Amino acid sequence: MTWCRILAAALAGALTVGLVAVSVSGPGAAPARALAPGQECDPEDPQFVTQAPPAFDALGIPRAHQYSRGAGVTVAVVDSGVHAQNEHLREVVVDGVNVVEDDPHDRDAFEHGTVVAGIIAARHVDGSAVLGVAPEAMLQSVRVYYADSERAEEEDVHPTPQRIADGIAWAAQNGAQIINVSMSTTEDHPDLRAAVQAASDNGVLVVASTGNRGTAQVQEAVPRYPAAYDGVLGVSGVDRAGIWHAVASFESEHVDVVAPGQHVPSAYLFGGDCIFSPGDSAPSSSWATAYVSGAAALVAARYPDETPQQWAHRLQATATRASTAERDDRMGWGLIQPVAALQFIDDGTAPGPASPVHGPAQPLPDPAADLDLVAYPDPMAPAQQLTRAWLVGAAALIVLALLYSRMPRRPRPR
Repeated sequence: MTWCRILAAALAGALTVGLVAVSVSGPGAAPARALAPGQECDPEDPQFVTQAPPAFDALGIPRAHQYSRGAGVTVAVVDSGVHAQNEHLREVVVDGVNVVEDDPHDRDAFEHGTVVAGIIAARHVDGSAVLGVAPEAMLQSVRVYYADSERAEEEDVHPTPQRIADGIAWAAQNGAQIINVSMSTTEDHPDLRAAVQAASDNGVLVVASTGNRGTAQVQEAVPRYPAAYDGVLGVSGVDRAGIWHAVASFESEHVDVVAPGQHVPSAYLFGGDCIFSPGDSAPSSSWATAYVSGAAALVAARYPDETPQQWAHRLQATATRASTAERDDRMGWGLIQPVAALQFIDDGTAPGPASPVHGPAQPLPDPAADLDLVAYPDPMAPAQQLTRAWLVGAAALIVLALLYSRMPRRPRPR
């Protein structure tokens, strides 16, 4: 692809609400200033977000970092590419692949993959409050498309089920423990299904979006892949208050957990920060999926000997929900709670999702069932009655003594 074609694809995709990534190089680290409210983000004029992500409080990330920071775990970002020149991501991207064309894998002109990467594993930079959920994890940049637009389809650089499958397969074979797929397709492609199964067999957890209604071409309630496959942790987005929005997300039996997807600060292209889905914008399951992948990396780092199914179970079993024993098609098993997931002990008694080790938890017995209505004599009753009698008698004596002490007394004769 020529530079003109690459730039054209990027500009065409940027005018949509789709996902675009092309090969663009940027300047080195430039002094960044604080991002003012409503100010446009510009990597040529890098700016920093100075307030911590709202999701960090909602998910208890600072406390979770007392248990794990993701060290030793590699997360593959199957997306538009990760721009490794961003100061938050330097020396974080360990390797990767471009399954579209023979171009660098660690570049991103449309921002989506870099945003996802920053949410998962951004490193601290002086002056910026942006930090990844797993700031000691490493990343793979698995570039599977350049743009999601009509022009991209004409140029054949758009996302396809085959490219997503190729990206997942590459990551599973090259050392990833977690694979983040912040995209979805309604096509049940055999190679995509096989790639997910192979990843699970290789000890890899795939975390995938269950779809964004605002960008989906198919609005009907149909399965979204790879989230709909067995073994994949399907994620939907909620707002900063933990509320699900029908204008943003789909109801689906494949929603396993939810995470915040609104007002998300993260790394921006090759320089600085930006806030994505800002303010009261519709929450995005893309960003929510990245938060869950980051939490999964924390769990995998703390429990490296567990299986992907056990990592996923920790996040599902400890999520906050209306009913501890039930899920629903909007929130799945609920809002993830990384601290609880890191502390969780799976002894088979936790209500909710079935344990991959112990199976479904035994339901609590009906309080009315097997109710014993036979009255049995209390062996302590005689002693209790004697004690009560002594207490009553002692109280009576005290009252009499008090009354006697208050009686008027006759003067003594002199």
